[in-house]
Amino acid sequence: MSISPKVTPIYQTSVFTFEDLNALEAYFEQPSQSYLYSRNGNPNTDELAQEVNQLEKGSGAVATSSGMSAILTAVLVYCQAGDHVLCAEEIYGGSAALLTQELTRMGVQITFVPMADMYRLDSYVQPNTKLILAETISNPMMTVLDLAKVAQACQAQGIKLVVDNTFASPVITRPLELGADIVIHSVTKYLSGHSDVTAGVVIAKDTADAQRAKQIVVAWGLTLSPFESWLASRGLKTLKLRIRQHSENALALATYLKQHPKVSEVFYPGLSDHPQHALAAAQGHGLFGGMLSFRLADEAETVNRFMRGLTHMPFAPSLAGVVSSISYPLGTSHRALTPEQREKLGITVGLIRLSVGIEDAEDLIADLEKALAAI
Repeated sequence: MSISPKVTPIYQTSVFTFEDLNALEAYFEQPSQSYLYSRNGNPNTDELAQEVNQLEKGSGAVATSSGMSAILTAVLVYCQAGDHVLCAEEIYGGSAALLTQELTRMGVQITFVPMADMYRLDSYVQPNTKLILAETISNPMMTVLDLAKVAQACQAQGIKLVVDNTFASPVITRPLELGADIVIHSVTKYLSGHSDVTAGVVIAKDTADAQRAKQIVVAWGLTLSPFESWLASRGLKTLKLRIRQHSENALALATYLKQHPKVSEVFYPGLSDHPQHALAAAQGHGLFGGMLSFRLADEAETVNRFMRGLTHMPFAPSLAGVVSSISYPLGTSHRALTPEQREKLGITVGLIRLSVGIEDAEDLIADLEKALAAI
């Protein structure tokens, strides 16, 4: 009688063993058929990469130690010292800091492109420009890019398109199908979904790019651990159900906040008056995600009173868990930007980012009502 596990076991080992020298040589002849050292590959890490690759309809993927290492890997697939990278102006502050503080030290030049110019890159592309980095839904202002148009602009200029799809997930949008060359995720967020994993993944349209990404991850030691890979794979099993509930709840909360007299603005693609609502509906197959931002009075004490008034939404510098949470872009995700950059993007004292979970929407609205009454 043979026994097979329903769930892949955790291969919590740093190394794998060989019977003899012949077995070792066989590994190097066909490394994809076996394992040597968990930095080079592990069944759990490979399983996660393969699962996300299938969701994104890619030609290959590699799991990484974090969302930041995924971004670094994607850039290094195409860039070396002396090359030039374009980056959408509205982007996660950590991504901007990686580009401007670290990659510039490696000799890579960076230029930020205003969102209004993302479809016409002529005046930004230089002879050494290799790629543009953008997000499907921008953090934290929830601007939605027409990825097909951005891809066309990139192809016209002969540069690559790298898309951070963390806010949307492949349930909502698959950028490779719209012309992107590489997609990255902070698996920490929606893909794992339970706020207990730190991980990333890089998915490529071309097999050669996927192989190069794997080579970089192994050489730089950016590999994800077996246990976190296993946890993330477990989270993926409920991704579609979770994204639907996140989206439904977020629309309910955005609608509530939109009519509240103490809220001056709400940024959510699911609202009919959002500038890219029609695009988001088409590109996202009717789902708009679980992230929204809103603006209170630009007073620190007002924000503090609101935060202290919440019972069920913790203040946490992350997002996309099954439990709702709030974040403060000015002091967390976009802290590394200059005051001038934050002001230009609208990241003010009163801006709150809300990651809507999968709880009962009525309970979440009641919590917001109580907190808003306190200011």
